[in-house]
Amino acid sequence: MKTDKAPSKNKTLVTKLLFAVVGMFAFGFALVPLYDVICDITGLNGKTNNLAVQAEAGEIVDETREITVQFIARENADMDWGFVPSATQVKVKAGEVNMISYKVTNSSDRVMVGQAIPSVAPSAAAGHLNKVECFCFEEQILQPGESADMPLRFFVDPALPADIGKLTLSYTLYDITEKSSKLKALAAR
Repeated sequence: MKTDKAPSKNKTLVTKLLFAVVGMFAFGFALVPLYDVICDITGLNGKTNNLAVQAEAGEIVDETREITVQFIARENADMDWGFVPSATQVKVKAGEVNMISYKVTNSSDRVMVGQAIPSVAPSAAAGHLNKVECFCFEEQILQPGESADMPLRFFVDPALPADIGKLTLSYTLYDITEKSSKLKALAAR
């Protein structure tokens, strides 16, 4: 008689385990957008929003506060591009719009599309570094051997916490040639 209960218990256990597996799978998928939302809200992990900020004319510049902004450029391992900032660091006044550029060169023998993803450290400063114009807003298409200067116009919000005197803006350049909507649109012409 114990044999009748054993298949029933096994069936119940398998059902519970299947629900647990499906639940873990769904939770794993939910973590990615949840993580992005939390990082956008709190500035954790140095994530910045990719929205252009319109600097208002006559914005108040805090002449008494100088902030050092460091610039780092990295290529993902799949990128065969050169990628360097025009300056490794600049001293800026809080609220003042500044401009630097990044030079990029396609060293490969094929047309490639790159996308730069920004990150700011310390994470508490991420929401205070505002990009007015940034190459990171667009896909960058380069022909073999082609070079380009990509502008970055930015300002540091005067509301940056007083204990932060230095921040680092790091860009990682990724190869998005296979996923590029711009390249597909050009090929369709």
